[in-house]
Amino acid sequence: MRPVLLTLAMSLMATTALAQSAPPHMPRDLSPAGVRAADEHLALEEVNGTEAMAFVASENEKSLKALTSDRRYEPFRQQAFDILSATDRIAAPSFLGDGIGNFWQDATNPKGLWRRTTLASYRSATPEWETLLDIDALSKAEGRDWVWKGADCMPPDETRCLISLSDGGKDAVVVREFDTTTKTFVEGGFSLPEGKHRIEWLDKDTLLVATDFGPGTLTESGYPFIVKGLRRGQTLDQAVEVFRGAASDGGYGVSPRAFRNGAGELQAVIVSRPLDTFRAETWLLDGSKTIKLGLPEKVSIHGMIDNRLVFTPDQDWTRRGNARTAGSLLAVSLNVLRPPTDGNIFMSTEADIVLVPTPRQSIEDVAVLDEKIVATVYDNVTGHVVSFNNNGNQPWTRTVLPAAENAAVHLGSFDRKSGRIFYTFEGFLTPPTLAIADLNQSTANVIRSAPARFDASKDVVEQFEATSSDGTKIPYFVVRPKDAPMDGSTPTIMFGYGGFSVAYPPAYKPEMGKLWLENGGAFVIANIRGGGEFGPAWHEAVLREHRQLAFDDFAAVARDLEERKITSPRRLGIYGRSNGGVLTSVSLTQHPELFNAAVIESPLIDMLRYWELPAGASWIGEYGDPRVPGDAAFIARYSGYQNLRRGADYPRVYITTNTRDDRVHPGHARKFAARLGDMGYDHLYYEETSGGHSNDADPVANARRWARHYVYLAQQLMD
Repeated sequence: MRPVLLTLAMSLMATTALAQSAPPHMPRDLSPAGVRAADEHLALEEVNGTEAMAFVASENEKSLKALTSDRRYEPFRQQAFDILSATDRIAAPSFLGDGIGNFWQDATNPKGLWRRTTLASYRSATPEWETLLDIDALSKAEGRDWVWKGADCMPPDETRCLISLSDGGKDAVVVREFDTTTKTFVEGGFSLPEGKHRIEWLDKDTLLVATDFGPGTLTESGYPFIVKGLRRGQTLDQAVEVFRGAASDGGYGVSPRAFRNGAGELQAVIVSRPLDTFRAETWLLDGSKTIKLGLPEKVSIHGMIDNRLVFTPDQDWTRRGNARTAGSLLAVSLNVLRPPTDGNIFMSTEADIVLVPTPRQSIEDVAVLDEKIVATVYDNVTGHVVSFNNNGNQPWTRTVLPAAENAAVHLGSFDRKSGRIFYTFEGFLTPPTLAIADLNQSTANVIRSAPARFDASKDVVEQFEATSSDGTKIPYFVVRPKDAPMDGSTPTIMFGYGGFSVAYPPAYKPEMGKLWLENGGAFVIANIRGGGEFGPAWHEAVLREHRQLAFDDFAAVARDLEERKITSPRRLGIYGRSNGGVLTSVSLTQHPELFNAAVIESPLIDMLRYWELPAGASWIGEYGDPRVPGDAAFIARYSGYQNLRRGADYPRVYITTNTRDDRVHPGHARKFAARLGDMGYDHLYYEETSGGHSNDADPVANARRWARHYVYLAQQLMD
């Protein structure tokens, strides 16, 4: 094992050498035209183009031969499928009318069943389920590859529901009205063609719809900026406009929300008009009027309690001398947020403040009921569930609900009227437990716990900190065999994301435990900046021109693992998907000396053209705008596609994506693989043809996906 100081010196020498060798594909002209002219693989951006699909077929054949012929592939695939299709899984519950709904997939029903039961039956050891909609049967009858994307049911009885179905797993869906009493689609009911819709029930005969209303009604990201009221029996072109943003809007499209109390009575209709990825205007629809509310542009709205809007400002916010801290949980009278007649917007009392997190805390899930607010609060990346109660202008009181220590906690479905809410808690080595709280009765009870899917008795969980390039302490979790020798020989997977304020607390990953931990491997989650682990500031620290700090954080964790002799570059692999694909591709080009494997899944990689690949322009608030010269300059310094160099000691990487991914364009992954091949670097590339960005088509395909991942990682790190 190399001494740590020698390793760090060699790392710095390797980084310096790479910096001195100019990337051969870096455009001299960083304008959009210049970047385009320097790209020899533009044809691979055509999703179903002839050249693109020929490339996919050729790469898939090579990669499948390398992965599926491995002796471990079939055992891995079977073990993953057994986990994903196990009939003793916890059936995720959702309140549905007077009962409980659930969407279920298994070996018999890989596309899935939407079903329901009573709460009493659900609490029992063997619930009796009634099928509402069979997606396998529907797909067969209609000759479509339908993937369930959820149901939105009209309160309070919730017998009429808007069913979203995706063709192959895309984000774009078709919407059909369904009647749970007859268990059929409503003849002549609401029906929307495929699109990235934003839909809300206004009443039983009216929808608020933001969608593609024809030419000129979508932003450059492909999201809607117009909201219309659609009456039963009308076509989309007959709908009446109620709100309009602008074609230049950013983010994920204008979104209407109707807030109701437990009796189904409408409290308010709010429209969020995104200006970019994180900034938005908040508007109140008051009859025929639209009123802009006095909220900060960076805000997360959670619901309403009484006449108070419950929200989290994602920036420090001061009104009339009253300061509110970014990341706080607030409940403010809607009347206070309306434009004032005297020219002042003010906060009312200290009772507006539900919770102010400490610098090492964050608020994640929030549920607003008729009389309580429930939130998951994380402290140094482990969480607990807290119920908040308020009487008039008194400070909010809090009650911590029972859950495991050092775990991740997640809020589930809730019923405002009864005051019931489901929640789960889990740890790296602790399977999920489902509980239900009756907040009106101040009780909480465990309903069931998932069985163990792997032998965790030989493993241990530890939390450490690494020091990043600017001195910031970066927490990370290690899950490893208790008896692993501290000599750098343990095969280790390091996962990272670092973006969009998404936090990664401890989570039970059964396929990882079975296919990796049981075979002697270790697993690491690096809680790098860009995530939401410590609130808005942790995310804001690496936006735009500061992005390099996220990559430095990840590299710091890799070096810390080596320094502690938990693993070594020869035995360390990295994994990231989506925004994590930016992280892993940049790690490959900046620090290939730190690891020997990289799974780069559904990735963003070409950061100088990401805005041109749908729906990339919606993320400009996160990364910057490559059309702006200053932004292009700092993006070019790290963009993985342009920073590949000749003569670098890159490990054989595994790049994988999905043809039906309409969130992160498959062109990113294709072009990166093609350029690696052009430069003579060994690599694997595989493109699945269904499932979309979420990889949620069915457990059969997902089992194959995990088997490919872990075969590759075993080849690189264990062999």
